[in-house]
Amino acid sequence: MGVSTSASARADDPPVPGRRSAPGFLWWLVTSQWRRTCLAAALGSTWMVGLALPPYLLSRAIDDGLQHENMRALTGWTAALLVVGLVLAWLSIMRHRTMTRSRLDAQYRTVRAVVRQTVRLGSVLRRRVTAGEVVTVGIRDVQIVASVMTVTGPGVGAVVAYFVVAGLLLSVSVLLAVVVLVGVPVLAVLVGPMMGRLQGAESAYREKEGRLSTRFVDMAGGLRVLSGLGGKEVYLDRYRQGSQALRAEGYRVGAVLSWIQALAVGLPALFLAAVTWLAARMAAEGTITIGELTAIYGYVAVLVFPVTFFIEGGYDISRGLVAARRIVRFLDMEPAADRSTGAGPAPHSVLHDPASGVEIAPRALTALVSARPAETAAVVDRLGRFGDSDVRWGELRIDAVAQAEVRERIVVADNEAHLFSGPLREVVGGRAERDDEAMGRALHAALAEDIVQQLPEGLGSGIDAQGLNLSGGQRQRVRLVRALLADPEVLLAVEPTSAVDAHTEAAVAARLRAARAGRTTVVTSTSPLLLDQAQTVHYLVDGRVAATGRHRELLTAEPGYRALVSRGAEEAEVPVEETEDAR
Repeated sequence: MGVSTSASARADDPPVPGRRSAPGFLWWLVTSQWRRTCLAAALGSTWMVGLALPPYLLSRAIDDGLQHENMRALTGWTAALLVVGLVLAWLSIMRHRTMTRSRLDAQYRTVRAVVRQTVRLGSVLRRRVTAGEVVTVGIRDVQIVASVMTVTGPGVGAVVAYFVVAGLLLSVSVLLAVVVLVGVPVLAVLVGPMMGRLQGAESAYREKEGRLSTRFVDMAGGLRVLSGLGGKEVYLDRYRQGSQALRAEGYRVGAVLSWIQALAVGLPALFLAAVTWLAARMAAEGTITIGELTAIYGYVAVLVFPVTFFIEGGYDISRGLVAARRIVRFLDMEPAADRSTGAGPAPHSVLHDPASGVEIAPRALTALVSARPAETAAVVDRLGRFGDSDVRWGELRIDAVAQAEVRERIVVADNEAHLFSGPLREVVGGRAERDDEAMGRALHAALAEDIVQQLPEGLGSGIDAQGLNLSGGQRQRVRLVRALLADPEVLLAVEPTSAVDAHTEAAVAARLRAARAGRTTVVTSTSPLLLDQAQTVHYLVDGRVAATGRHRELLTAEPGYRALVSRGAEEAEVPVEETEDAR
């Protein structure tokens, strides 16, 4: 739950891919920036083909200059070699810069798609995907997929350079050209099975990593509870076992990867040695000149780059397919079916939950009380249409009203709703810009002015994710400020004052009632300080309304209610003048 808002896509957002395969998703990332991809391919091809020029220029310098003792020819070819070196350096810089932009574009494009899908799934997300899985997909998998984009430029360049070098060798020796044309595909065939094994091992590793991340997130979030129950060591043992299993799977991935990396270095070197040996034999027999031998060695040395890119690119694509498969699986998830398109009832209509018997009067402060907080939270979920609900809103079933209108008019403010990082003004402001007057009223109602005063830059001060740089009571009041600024027709607040002291709670309760005057407000609580401000209190037993009335009436008439809300004489007896001053 949380402060609920409807999410609309920005006009400048790129289209998000629909249901597609992992290769299709990678292709979408390529075509989404096709101009940059083409530029990277052109730069990569020019740079890699250009690497073949220095050996040719060097051979001309040897044959035309050194062998014939022609200083003019030697100087000319040497100058040409210097110019080509400078141009290649510039091409390398531009190629790297373009590929970096391509990688970052793919990374943020994927992040945007994942975030939009997260918002689209809404409350369904936590029932479909674990927190660790979302973290793994949103960070690790996104980075791996983005790195695949760096293959596009060198990959195309490697193919072009391969054929160009083969053509150059053909002008020198048909035998050498045939060896090159046949040898490179043979290398690819040798590495291919390793890529298949790596993809399988990587998939298993990524699945176990996601499950272990989930366990870590759960352990970190429930550490206090685990310590209280004495289960910390048990859970730690389970995490240790999972970590050891992940390590064993990592060894499997590492074993396959070590072979791929060894082949990436060893096979091109063996290939280079074989071609050089053939060329040396031909030079010894007088079939080719010393300059041509030098050029052949340079051509083959240049050919090491395409061969290495083929192997490394295959590795990157293999990992990228595994990551893309997980991302696509996340993007293919569908939110709960919502076929409702009807308009909502007239403003300030009655909300009625048949499952519990709770009826919420409009323009009033209503409290829900139960010995089991989960029961009142379930009622709030139904009233806010988070899940299946038979709730009637006026004369209509709430699930017949368009969800966007429900989210606009009814806001659920959970006690543990997420606080995003950022300046405090943005954290509590929501979708719309809030003027200082509205901000001041909300801060006053939530008794949160002291929080602003204590922060170094006031409303401009940064708040950590989940408000970790705030105390528990401060986080709760910040959440209440956010809910009040949303200013919905119906506000459903779950335990809005459970983390503050009695004095603060009394003031917040009185100010909340005043701030929400004329609008419908529902709170769940067992605090007599908050219940005393409610115009109607519903006392629930086993999920059903057992009694309804004012707080003081129920104290007299219902022994179970009286025992539940009693908190001791010091907390229950708050001077009336104090609450009056709080107004």
